[in-house]
Amino acid sequence: MFRTTPGRRAILGLAAAVAMALSTAACGSESGDTGSGSGPAPSASADTSLADKVPADIKAAGKLAIGTDSTYAPNEFLDADGKTVVGFDVDLFDAVAQKLGLTTEWQSATFDSIIPGVTTKKYNVGVSSFTINADRLKEVNMVSYFSAGTQWGAKAGATINPDDACGKKIAVQTATVQVDDLNARSKKCTDGGKAKITIDQYQKQSDATNAVITGKDEAMLADSPIVAYAVKQTNGQLALVGDIYDSAPYGYVVAKDQTDFAQLIAQAVQSLIADGTYKTILDKWGVTAGAITTPAVNPAV
Repeated sequence: MFRTTPGRRAILGLAAAVAMALSTAACGSESGDTGSGSGPAPSASADTSLADKVPADIKAAGKLAIGTDSTYAPNEFLDADGKTVVGFDVDLFDAVAQKLGLTTEWQSATFDSIIPGVTTKKYNVGVSSFTINADRLKEVNMVSYFSAGTQWGAKAGATINPDDACGKKIAVQTATVQVDDLNARSKKCTDGGKAKITIDQYQKQSDATNAVITGKDEAMLADSPIVAYAVKQTNGQLALVGDIYDSAPYGYVVAKDQTDFAQLIAQAVQSLIADGTYKTILDKWGVTAGAITTPAVNPAV
């Protein structure tokens, strides 16, 4: 579900129900190292060489106002209290802020209001799984920090070939780019004289996941971190299938007139990569497959 507008923001309002609805399948863990996001977030030490360069107005405030659409587990979603924003994006950007000697104030917002909120300085930064694209780069600076694409998942031990799913029953969330993906694959099947793909669409990704767990459907596909998270949450009942494809970078959103601050954020991410905090956070949420090695401001797309 690439979080882009227009055209590529495919899932509208994905909630934290991914984890909640999987509770019937996931019975907990012994170590806590399940990629479920349990346990305290890793902290990062301030880097004075970076903190000293923070713009004066932000340094004086001591905190960053962050706009986020908190409906997208495991990236950003509301905790059980219905108020606290949690997720891998939250843990990671909190660590970025710590590198800069700052704290964060997470503010839930509708997805399409975040970039305007950054441009009008309501928010210092937008952190909401924004895919970097040319249209956005005309409005704001974007700092790459992660890569997401489409990933397939199936019951552990099942034999599924995404490139030849003809005749299979496949689960997918309604209104996602993955629906278009399956329609194209199904057409290729029928054009080649094979059986079509039965595409079972669900309003919630958690329902699509449960359809695979229960055997109603044979496989599913969704954004790569979402599927990786589901695999972790189901304690081995599901497995990733094939490679991630159609990958694109996520980016932090910073106002167009704050390129120097955007560069500082990129350097903070690089510092987290270098000291291992970055990998620790991605491991915690089970999204390590999307790790990048070199964050960049306004990368070519």
